[in-house]
Amino acid sequence: MEQYQPIEGLGFALTGGSAQLLMQMTPERRAALLKRLFTTEGDGIGVSYLRVSIGASDMNDHVYSYDDMAPGELDPNLTKFSLAPDETTVIPVLKEILAIDPHIKILGSPWSAPAWMKTNDMVKGGNLKPEFYGAYAEYLVKYIEGMKAEGISITAITVENEPLNPKNTPSMVVFAQEEATFIGKYLGPAFEKARITTEIQIYDHNPDVTSYPLSILADPVASKYVAGTAFHLYGGDSSALTAVHNEYPNKNLYLTEQSVGGRPSETTIDIAEPVSRVLIGATRNWARNVLLWNLAADSHADPHTNDGGCTACYGAITLEGDSASFNVAYYAMAHFAKLVRPGSVRIGSTELEQLQTAAFETPKGEVVLVVANTGNFPKTFQILYHGQSITSTLHSESVATYVW
Repeated sequence: MEQYQPIEGLGFALTGGSAQLLMQMTPERRAALLKRLFTTEGDGIGVSYLRVSIGASDMNDHVYSYDDMAPGELDPNLTKFSLAPDETTVIPVLKEILAIDPHIKILGSPWSAPAWMKTNDMVKGGNLKPEFYGAYAEYLVKYIEGMKAEGISITAITVENEPLNPKNTPSMVVFAQEEATFIGKYLGPAFEKARITTEIQIYDHNPDVTSYPLSILADPVASKYVAGTAFHLYGGDSSALTAVHNEYPNKNLYLTEQSVGGRPSETTIDIAEPVSRVLIGATRNWARNVLLWNLAADSHADPHTNDGGCTACYGAITLEGDSASFNVAYYAMAHFAKLVRPGSVRIGSTELEQLQTAAFETPKGEVVLVVANTGNFPKTFQILYHGQSITSTLHSESVATYVW
C-alpha cells in the first residue's frame, strides 16, 4: 500500500468577523454550534485545524494591528503592543473551542505589519522597512507569547498572507528575497532566542509562482528555520505542490486558504467541484492540511473592511444572530474532517474519468475513501481493497465518503 503524507488537520479560517458573529450569539446557541463544528459526536464534523489572522484580516469590520500609533509616531521597542483588539472576539472563541478540543492546531497569518513599520505608512500595500525587520520579528514573538499566556498555543505562522497581493485592506507586499532575509536573519533567530517552537511556513499564496517558495527553500540561512510552504488555490493548479515537494521532499506542504462557493443557495449545493479541486486536489499533492476561507459571515458577506475587503466571502456558515445555515464549504469540509482525523496518512487510490478520489489510513486503522463525481450523470464503480470489493453508484456532481 503506497503511503504519502500525514494529515495534520482540516478546517477553516476563524476570521475576526467570524469570531465577532459567533460572540453575538447567545452562549447556549454558540456552544451548540461549536460542538457541531469541533467534535465528531452525532452530527459533529470534527474540524481539527484553524487559521487566525495576526491583527485584522480583510474579513474584520475595521483594520487594526497590535501596536497602532498616531500618524508620524513610531514604537520600535513595541512598548504599546497589546492583544486587546482580539480580547472580545477571537480569544474568547478560541478558548471555547480549546475547551472542546484541546489539541486543535492553529495557524496565525498576518495581513500586514503595523502601518508605522511600512514604506507607505498605510495599512494597504507598501513594504516592510528593512530597519523594522527586527521589530517585526519581535512583534510576532510577542503575539505567540501573548496568545500562550491566554492558554492558546500557535502551531505555525506565516510571515505574510498573500505577499504578492497589495489590493486587500489590510495587505503588505513581501518579495521572496525580503521574506528569505527576514526569516533567516531576524525571525528564525528571534524564535530561537525566545525558545519558540511555533513552525514557520513560507509564501502563503498561489501556486502559479512556485519560484517564490523554491528560492527561499534554496537559501540555506532561511531554509533551516522553515517547516514548509503554504499555498492558496486562487491561481495555478494543485499539481504545482507536487513539483515543490519533488524538489524539497523534506519540507512540508500546506493548503492554508481557499474560498469555495459564492452566494448561498437555498436549493442546491454544488459540492463535487470544490471537493475535487481543493480537498482532493490538495491532499493528492502532498498537502498536510486544508483550510477553507472562511468559517462564518452574515447573509451580506459581512463583516469585511472597506476598500479591499472581500465582498463575496460568504463563509461555510451564514450567521444571523442565533440563526445558522450551512453552505457548500461546510459540507465539503465535513466529508474529510469527520473521518480523516489528525495523524491519518494518505494512501494510494485510483482515479477514473470524472471520478476523483483521495484515500487515507486513520490512526485507528480504518480506511477512508472520498470520491467525487464531477460528471453530469450517475457513475457506478467498484472499490477494491485487499482482494475484497463492493460496487457503489454515485449521483452526478455528488460526493461520498466510505469508511471500513
